[in-house]
Amino acid sequence: MKKVLIAVFVLLGLLIVFIGGFIMWGAGVYDSAVKLQEDVNAEWSNVQSTYQRRMDLIPNLVETVKGYANFEQETLTGVIEARAKATSVNIDPSNVSPQQFAQFQQAQNGLSSALSRLMVVVERYPDLKANQNFLDLQAQLEGTENRINVARQRYNESIRSYNTYVRGFFKRFALGVFGGGEDFSVRKGFEASEGAERAPEVKF
Repeated sequence: MKKVLIAVFVLLGLLIVFIGGFIMWGAGVYDSAVKLQEDVNAEWSNVQSTYQRRMDLIPNLVETVKGYANFEQETLTGVIEARAKATSVNIDPSNVSPQQFAQFQQAQNGLSSALSRLMVVVERYPDLKANQNFLDLQAQLEGTENRINVARQRYNESIRSYNTYVRGFFKRFALGVFGGGEDFSVRKGFEASEGAERAPEVKF
């Protein structure tokens, strides 16, 4: 009887150690997933900030260009409409469908294309190209486009790290047990598109 009791206590001890270890491991998985999720959210905030900087530059750019009476109105209208469309598409990447994210990316890429067309047309206006205010805006726009590319790349890197982590079989199980209903689903990143690997050409 004494041996049986000892065996029972040993088994209970092992069970307690196992359960304790499992809880500590699960808590560690949860904490790591939360940190990676926060990293993704922080990088997304940087993406939004750089896009907003571009939005803020465009009205001044349009006003400067409009001062040249013969400038093609269709080109300016294209920029204004593309900006309005990009501004209207706002998403929360933590709760968004692939279709919504694709719509956001398409709107932003459309604005990049409209700005590229604007800069091509500016080539026909030597006086505008020499305008100091335009030159300053051009330099700021170029820098902003580069920042957008960097922010998008960093966001995609954080997405890859997060998605790789939460898709692991045992980690998915632990997050299901310890997640408390929090959403640790796979996130959507920016996809490469034609010309997306470089900033629009705004140099002369």
